[in-house]
Order: sequence, then structure tokens, then C-alpha cells
Amino acid sequence: MTNVSCFERRFRRTVPTHVGSRIELITAPIHSRVNGWSLPLHVLQPVAWLIYSFMGIVGFGIYIPLLPQPWKYISYGVIGTAFILHLLTHLAAVTMDPADYAVRVKKDYSSPVPVFDRKKQPHVIHNQHCNLCDVDVGPKVKHCGTCNKCIADFDHHCKWLNNCVGRRNYWLFFMTVLSAVCGVFLLILVISFVFVEHFVNPAILRTAAAFQAVNGSTTWLVFLPVAPIQTSSTSLLLLAVITVIIALASLLLLCHLLIFHIFLLYKGMSTYEYIMNQRQLQSSRQQEEGATQPSSSNGAASQMSLRCNAPSSGKSSTSKYQNRGQSTVSRTICSKMKPQSADLENCPNYGSKSAMQVIPGAAPVGWRVSMRQMERPSTEQSEDPVAQSPLGTSIVDPTEVHQQHIQYTEPQ
Repeated sequence: MTNVSCFERRFRRTVPTHVGSRIELITAPIHSRVNGWSLPLHVLQPVAWLIYSFMGIVGFGIYIPLLPQPWKYISYGVIGTAFILHLLTHLAAVTMDPADYAVRVKKDYSSPVPVFDRKKQPHVIHNQHCNLCDVDVGPKVKHCGTCNKCIADFDHHCKWLNNCVGRRNYWLFFMTVLSAVCGVFLLILVISFVFVEHFVNPAILRTAAAFQAVNGSTTWLVFLPVAPIQTSSTSLLLLAVITVIIALASLLLLCHLLIFHIFLLYKGMSTYEYIMNQRQLQSSRQQEEGATQPSSSNGAASQMSLRCNAPSSGKSSTSKYQNRGQSTVSRTICSKMKPQSADLENCPNYGSKSAMQVIPGAAPVGWRVSMRQMERPSTEQSEDPVAQSPLGTSIVDPTEVHQQHIQYTEPQ
């Protein structure tokens, strides 16, 4: 078996194993799990048993016997009921087979489940028929990949129970969480009371008959009244601190789980439906963000292009060459100030030299800019051929250009 990680989600998959020849491949069979006792056990399952055993031994063996007479028996009754209820519901939820009725009637857990071929079927459950279990199922039935069977009214797969939670064991699971919250909370109150009274009034904690034979106030008895064992005050307090820390961490997780399922019951939905709704909302948000990012980048690019092209629109970047009633003749002046030798043929010049020549004592023609017209660029488009100034932003007077051209062409 291999664990395949896809988008931070792990799926159990079977891979072919080599047997004998390099060409012969056999797919490892997958058997459906009956309940929470089916192997392999999840690591959180024995952790839950250890925490429950630790809380029970410490609470009922050490700290509840130290309470005064009225509260001792009340704590035994109330906290003991919560712990016993938790134990019974926990065992029932683990032992219960949450599979759908059609699966439980037809299912043979000893036979392997066929490997799902996505080329033949798009989904495991298609048109309310499971292709792996080969049974017709209800609309809320889901095929659990861990248990590898169809679960009636599938809610989630609980790792602490090592079993799926569905229609048959959902309320057992809910009572397991609720009883654990009540038991752990009451146990924290008892240990906190013992811890505080140890410094304030330790005599109230030494009312048991076995303390009469103990010499010294720093010696305490645990596991009363069955098997009294002497211990120090430091050990008693240190164990109280460790127990409260573990109990608070457990209570935080249990309260979060209990409040979440109360919320789901109020909304009338399962854990699976809640997760699917959240995934759909997340995917829709990602699609909206992906749709807005290209539009914003295109808008920025268009603004940049408009800013770059704005000075060259209208009459602000053109000059007309007219010749006394004759048709208008214009040519594009090369925009590069220093064209390469290979580009000289492509730059239209009036003579053998470059069209941009500097007159002694005067600035180049293309640099004579009308600032007023630059500040108020005209949006009127010219239908006649135009010539662009070298800088692309200046306005060249046609008459002045014609006179300069005549001066250039006159013989010296």
C-alpha cells in the first residue's frame, strides 16, 4: 500500500508488486473494513484509550477520594456516570458497522474489493449504484476510501474511533463527545479544588480515616480507601498540574468538535456536505480572483499604451507639407536620432545627408516645440499623410520647414 499526496490530501492506493518475472504484475487486493476493530488500527485510537485510562485512574484513585464527605459521593456519581457513558458509547460506536443495509446484506468482507477503473466509470457511485460494492444505494450514501465500503448517510471517517460515522452510529459518536466534554470538565474542577485547598486549608482534604495514622502534614495518601499509598506533597501537586494540562488540551479539542457538530445539526447538514460546500466556495473565489487578475493587468497595459501613444495623437506630433495649391506631399521622418548605417536607406531624407541638420546658431528644427499646443493636444485626426517629428511630441511649422529646406538646397 502506498500513500499518494495530491494537493495535500492523502489517498490510499494499491500498486502492482513484482512477483517472479519482471513482466508479471499482481495488484494487491483491498478488503473492506468491518468496523473500528479491523486492522490496521489508527495511531490516535490507542492514544484515546491511554488518555481515558489516565484520567480515570488519576481522578477516581487520587483526587476524588480527597474531597470532603458531601462532595466525594456526588463526584463519584456524576463524574462516574459521565465516564461510564463515554466508555459504553465509545465501544458501541467503534463496534457498529455503519455500512448501508444493501452492503451489509450482500457484502462478503473476506473477499477483496475490485479495483476501480476510471476509464469504464466516471465515479465510484454513479446513478445511485456503487461500482465497487455492486449495490444500489441511497442519495446520501458515500463510498469511504478508508473503510472501502458504502456508508449510509456518510458524515465523516473518525480517526479516534477508527471507524466511519454514519446513520447507524452518528448519535453514539455524538454522545461519546458530549460525555467526554462533561467528564473532563468536571474532573478539572475537582483537581483545581484540591490544588487550591492544599495551600489554603489542607485539613479539609484529610478527612478520611486513613489519615489519622499518618504523621506529618506533608505526607498524603492516594488510592483511598482500597489501597492507601503514601506520597509526598510535591508529587501530588506535580501530578495535578500535568493532569490539568492534558485535560485542558483534550477539553479544547472536544469542545471544538462538539460545537461544530451542534452547528451542523442546527444547519441540518453533515460534515461531508459542509466540506464540499466550503470547497465549492473556495474554488469559486479562486476563479473570481483568476478572472479579475487578467482584466486588471490588461487594464494596466492599456493605460500604459494610452500614456505612451497620447502625445503622438492629433496635430501635436505631425506637420503638413504643402506646396502652393499642389497636392500635399509628406514623408515620415525617422524617429531615431542616430540611425545605424543599415537603417539609412529606410529613413527618407531630402538629400544625401540626413534630414535633421543643425543650423549654426539655432536649435534643430524638430526641437522647436509649441508648448501651448503640447499642453492642449488636439484630438482631431488628419486624413492627409503626415510627418512625425523626431521626438514625437513637437509641432513643426510647415512654412518654417519649407524655408529651411530651401536654405539647405541653395548653393553656397
